[in-house]
Amino acid sequence: MDTGDEEHEAGARLARREQDILALERRGFSGPGVKERAIREELGLAPVRYYQLLNALLDDPRALAHDPVTVNRLRRVRETRRTER
Repeated sequence: MDTGDEEHEAGARLARREQDILALERRGFSGPGVKERAIREELGLAPVRYYQLLNALLDDPRALAHDPVTVNRLRRVRETRRTER
C-alpha cells in the first residue's frame, strides 16, 4: 500500500458495525456471559469473530480517530496481556 492509500484510509469513516463494536466496548458489563450475549444479540456476531474484528480495529487509525479513549485503553490491555504470556 502506498502513502496515498494510507491517507485515504485514515480520512475515511468507520463502518456502522465498527462503530457499534467500539460502542459495545465502552459499556460496562455486570457479570459473566453478559457481554457475550450482547455481542450475539446486538451485533449478530459470534464472540470469536467479534474479538477478531475488535483486535483489527485497535490497529486501525480510523478507530483511534473515532474513539481514542477506548482504543488506547484496549491497546494497553492487549499489550499487558501480551507481555504476561
